Amino acid sequence: MLKKMGIYRGINLGGWLSQCDYSDERLNEFIKEEDFATIASWKLDHVRIPVDYNVLDDGRGYEKLDFAVEMCRKYGLKMVLDLHKTAGFSFDKGEAESGFFDSESYQERFYVLWENLARRYGRMTDLLVFELLNEVTEARFIDAWNRISNEAIRRIRQIAPDVIILVGSYWNNSASSVKDLAAPADDKVIYNFHCYEPMAFTHQGAPWVESLPRDVRVSFEESGATEEYFEGLFASAIEKANSHNTPLYCGEYGVIDQAQPEDTVKWLKTINAVLEKHGIARALWSYKQMDFGASDTRLDGVREEMLKYL
Repeated sequence: MLKKMGIYRGINLGGWLSQCDYSDERLNEFIKEEDFATIASWKLDHVRIPVDYNVLDDGRGYEKLDFAVEMCRKYGLKMVLDLHKTAGFSFDKGEAESGFFDSESYQERFYVLWENLARRYGRMTDLLVFELLNEVTEARFIDAWNRISNEAIRRIRQIAPDVIILVGSYWNNSASSVKDLAAPADDKVIYNFHCYEPMAFTHQGAPWVESLPRDVRVSFEESGATEEYFEGLFASAIEKANSHNTPLYCGEYGVIDQAQPEDTVKWLKTINAVLEKHGIARALWSYKQMDFGASDTRLDGVREEMLKYL
């Protein structure tokens, strides 16, 4: 379904409308027309755009999403519109959002926000898909999330009956948690997961991962990342998707800039073989900076090879 639509090999525009200081300078300067042109020149077919509720609430987010729609049409790209943070919930503890899964008022804000997005973009079914919420964190939220996501889909469908909708599960959209998602509400709902495994390799040196030592570096050969490893990692998600005759989308995957560039390419080549085998659409994290930037100068020497495996 996604491949037929032209959403198969993409990249995230992380740090533009989410995970940033929300300054006008950031929103106006971080991603510009030339970035969409570059992504198209890389022969990718779509961008995933994380956006936070607060920049939608103040109106600036809509202005920038309108710009993104214009640029995608100009450069022949498609778009995944990802709500990265909602009132009362963020995957990032540092953003101090809490209470969403227990609060009817927060949930109502979530539904109304998606109704507004559906009115504005939901008829653009040739161009974009919706992703309800980024990275539910804890397994204890899954029952509430299944209920909330189904209600959001019901409300979206009253306005935009044909838009494709992506739904991820807990443990930060892990592939192994897809099995606990509710059955798709209709035939235009697709399961979504993220993959940064093995974390000791993809997040080596990351200061925000408390369980990893800051000073240890891991080579690809030491990581244990083989095609068999990823086959096992994705197996239950593939089984769940097949049981409901729906495809899968990997909305984030990538390697931190602390890894050697050549090792990054090896990891991408390995995971790509499994994603391709199972026809899983995907979007690399991330286009620029954010500790994972595919356009950053450190990858200049390997980028041509790297792009073969996105």
